[in-house]
Amino acid sequence: MDVATRAGGQGTLTLVLGGTRSGKSEVAEGLAGERAGSDGSVTYVATGAFPTGAGDPLWDARVQAHRNRRPARWETMELGPGRDLGAATGTLAGTVLIDSLGAWVAGLQDFRVDHERLCADLRARVDTNNDLTVVVSEEVGLGVHPPTSIGVAFADALGLANQRLAAVCDEVLLVVAGRVLALGRGR
Repeated sequence: MDVATRAGGQGTLTLVLGGTRSGKSEVAEGLAGERAGSDGSVTYVATGAFPTGAGDPLWDARVQAHRNRRPARWETMELGPGRDLGAATGTLAGTVLIDSLGAWVAGLQDFRVDHERLCADLRARVDTNNDLTVVVSEEVGLGVHPPTSIGVAFADALGLANQRLAAVCDEVLLVVAGRVLALGRGR
């Protein structure tokens, strides 16, 4: 069944996975824009570090490119490192796009994710509000094995978060080279 046309006005939780520069954010933005309510409004939850002008110019340019792609009518919530993603998005109404789970995990102390609570909070937001939530995340393990223990810890934490979230999603998509593969439903 096409998730976009589910009966009863149920909300939809969608996970969009992909590697670096795969096109996952663009796919997620397209989904959010297409499936947004009649007013086309979307709340974009940015989880990465914010450009300061004194940091990494390549990162700052990537963040700016994401900002430039978003329609002016979209609201942006910049979620700082260590913030509770489920609680922060739980009170939002309408279509929500979270970009990205990987950046959020990277900002957590020792990459500690309360998977059960995160999944329950996102699922409850969708089921209560009958709205669309799209979560972008980096698929890990498709490339070179991380050479450091902190890299391994991050890959393990994000990989497990992806697995747990995928299990409660209505739709899971994998983006490879700009192509979208539907991986099916988690629930």
